[in-house]
Amino acid sequence: MSYPDNTSIVVDGVSKEFTLRYQRTLKQVTVALAKGRDISDTFKAVDDVSFTVEQGESIGLMGLNGSGKSTLLKLINGIMRPDSGQVLTRGRIAGLIATGAGFHPQLTGRENVFLNAAILGMSEAETKRKFDAIVDFADIGRFLETPVGNYSSGMFARLGFAVAIHVDADVFLADEVLAVGDRPFKKKCLERMAEIRDSGVTLFYVSHAAASVRKMCDRVLVLEKGRLAFDGDVGEGIRYLKYEDADPGNEPDEVDSLGDEELGADI
Repeated sequence: MSYPDNTSIVVDGVSKEFTLRYQRTLKQVTVALAKGRDISDTFKAVDDVSFTVEQGESIGLMGLNGSGKSTLLKLINGIMRPDSGQVLTRGRIAGLIATGAGFHPQLTGRENVFLNAAILGMSEAETKRKFDAIVDFADIGRFLETPVGNYSSGMFARLGFAVAIHVDADVFLADEVLAVGDRPFKKKCLERMAEIRDSGVTLFYVSHAAASVRKMCDRVLVLEKGRLAFDGDVGEGIRYLKYEDADPGNEPDEVDSLGDEELGADI
């Protein structure tokens, strides 16, 4: 099947299944089998999901914890392969799906900038050209020369986001970017993502904060137990979720609304 040239992402009938194991030791497994109990179970983190995204759209991906948001982003990013269906993307994909992903704990922040940038598809020359801007955005000072294994989660987020945000990408995925970090850094991240969105890059933004989704996105996808339950207008999507701050007049500032779970871990 062919798609228009302005199509950025195609997710067609995609499913991803995982296995849960109930017993971990040999003794527990033996006892469970003897009593006829299940020792494992499977569940679909993403279940027959389909949608298309045009280049330049800003998508808010919402849903309760465990609804499959992070799994879907990993499938789009190519970190995982679907068990069925297909995911098609056009152009370079960047972003931060897990805090500190691709960092080597024994390497310094400086060394990890080059390592992480290479993983994201940047050449050494490109990284050198953007290095000062990356370091300035991360604002981790003298810790740049310290092994990242000694970093706090907030410092991981700063450096990881700083690298990802400087990749020249066609699609930017943002998940767990603001789960840690102080208020000024969160505000700076949102402002930078808004700049990326306004430049015509396709934005996928995972968030529980209705205020920031209203500000950043022009379309909302809602996942429920792995299935696509809603695809449409931002306000309608937020009301569908029955979020307490769904009334725009009662919403706090988008940064004030970002708690530690704003982009928290998901399945």
